[in-house]
Amino acid sequence: MRAAGPIAYGLTAVLFWSTVASAFKLTLRLVEPGELLLWSSAASTLVLGLVVTIRGGAGAVWHASRRDWGRSAALGLLNPFLYYLVLFQAYDRLPGQEAQPLNYTWGIVLPLLSVPLLKQRIRPAVFLAILVSFAGVVVIATRGDLASFRLTDPLGVSLAVGSSLFWSLYWIFNLRDPREESVKLFGNFVFGTLYVLVFLGATGSLRPPSLAGLLGCLYIGLFEMGLTFVVWLKALSLARSTAQVANLIFLAPFLSLVLLHHVAGERISPSSGIGLTLIIGGILLQRRVERKRPR
Repeated sequence: MRAAGPIAYGLTAVLFWSTVASAFKLTLRLVEPGELLLWSSAASTLVLGLVVTIRGGAGAVWHASRRDWGRSAALGLLNPFLYYLVLFQAYDRLPGQEAQPLNYTWGIVLPLLSVPLLKQRIRPAVFLAILVSFAGVVVIATRGDLASFRLTDPLGVSLAVGSSLFWSLYWIFNLRDPREESVKLFGNFVFGTLYVLVFLGATGSLRPPSLAGLLGCLYIGLFEMGLTFVVWLKALSLARSTAQVANLIFLAPFLSLVLLHHVAGERISPSSGIGLTLIIGGILLQRRVERKRPR
C-alpha cells in the first residue's frame, strides 16, 4: 500500500502526458505555434500561481531576491519560451509519431552536456547507450529508408532534436536553483509568457484564437506544462526513491502513439515504433549503467 501513492500519482501524470502529442497536432490545425505557446503558457502560469498560493508559497514569490528573479528570467527563456516554441514548430512540420520520439533525444543530449557543464565523465557503456538512441533517431528521421539515408524533413527533424537541447540546458541550470519546484516553475512561466507576448507583438502575430483553438491551448497549458508537473513532483516526493517512479515516464511515448492513431488519425509507421523503442532503450540502458557507477 505504501507504494500505491507514488505509483498512482506517477501513472496519472504519465496518462496526461501521453495525450499531449495528439493535443498538439489537433490544436496546431487551429492556431499557429506561437499562438499556441502564448495561450497555453498563460494558462499554465495561472494554474501554477494558484498551486503556489494554496501551498503557502506566495510569500516566497513576492519576497524573492533580485538573484531569484534573474534566475527565473534566464530559465523562463529556456522553458517555456525557446523549448516549446521550437517544439511546436517541429510538431507543425512533422507527424506527431515522429516529432514526439525525436523530442526524447534529451536522453542523448543531457549526458553530453553534463561533461562540460557538470564536469561529469561519460563511461564507455554510456556512449554505447547513446549510439542505440541515435540509431532510433536515424530510423525515424529517414522513415526506415536507411539505405538512401535521406531525411524526409531536415528542418522538422532539426527542430524536434533541437528542442531537446533547450530542455537539457534548462534541466541542468534548474539544478542550481535551490527554490521549491512549484515556485521556480511559476517564476519561469511568468517570464516565459512575457517573452512570447513580446515575440508575437514584434512579429505582428498577436491575435485572438478561435474558441476551439483556445480550448486546445488551455488543455495543453494544464496537462502538458503546469498541473501535470505538480502531480509528477508529488509522485517523486512520496516515492521511497526516484527510481521507484522515474521509469514510468517512458510509458508515455508508447501510449502517445496509440492515441495519435485513434485520436489524431495518424497511421503509425513501423519505423516510428522501432525508432522510439531504440531511443527509449538507449536511455534506459544509460540509466542502468549510471546506477552501477561507484560513488
